[in-house]
Amino acid sequence: MRILVLFSALIWAAPLWAADIVFLGEQHDNPDHHARQAQRVAALAPRAVVWEMLTPEQADRVTPELRVDPVALEAALGWAEAGWPDFTWYYPIFQAAPEAQIVGAAVPREAARSAMADVAGTFGAEAAIYGLDAPLPEAQQADRLALQRAAHCGALPEEMLPMMVDVQRLRDATLARAALTALRQTGGPVAVITGNGHARTDWGAPAALRLAAPDVSVVALGQGETGPAGNAAPEGTFDEIAYSPEAPRDDPCAAFAKPDD
Repeated sequence: MRILVLFSALIWAAPLWAADIVFLGEQHDNPDHHARQAQRVAALAPRAVVWEMLTPEQADRVTPELRVDPVALEAALGWAEAGWPDFTWYYPIFQAAPEAQIVGAAVPREAARSAMADVAGTFGAEAAIYGLDAPLPEAQQADRLALQRAAHCGALPEEMLPMMVDVQRLRDATLARAALTALRQTGGPVAVITGNGHARTDWGAPAALRLAAPDVSVVALGQGETGPAGNAAPEGTFDEIAYSPEAPRDDPCAAFAKPDD
């Protein structure tokens, strides 16, 4: 029975099995998405795991001793202060690859603010390699602006939206660079834990990575939800989309509502 289960798990993960770098997307507040990420990481056995949620400085705090103690690890990372969902959802991913190098690819707030004025300059000398020195195609820019408008419930001034797009471009390129560096340092494979928006292959981190290293094989999993209205797929394109039950959540636009609305 154990052999059959293992064989089934390998077949289930086959679309993402042979790539150098595997992006594992998520909707941050769905615990089932994180459980699937942990399963995929265990099947992949990566030599490095790149985290959108950790800065390089946070990743450097992870020691073998901390990795076996979820309470101590959460405290050392300052996870609660960073504003990410429940650490117990993410901890199984650390357990799934206990020997893997932990790589932080979060963009610090200071860098994000700088990117609003100069995204290429904030990223540094390799900006052109990752496509940050050129404007986006007109249609893609319009789509990205619309997504930022919707993500902030129409509450941001219109002049802020292009800056938010630039910050997302910086985060995509930073994830791509961190994954490529980890691949070159470890030989791979490399798993990347990130939101669906950064994992999409049409314009997310995989697209930036393919610009920088077209010889590297890259695949991406996007995760959607099933609910009363049917399947809700994540925005964008992916090599595979997996579905989990819709997570209970409050209205995300409630925080933007005026007191007299």
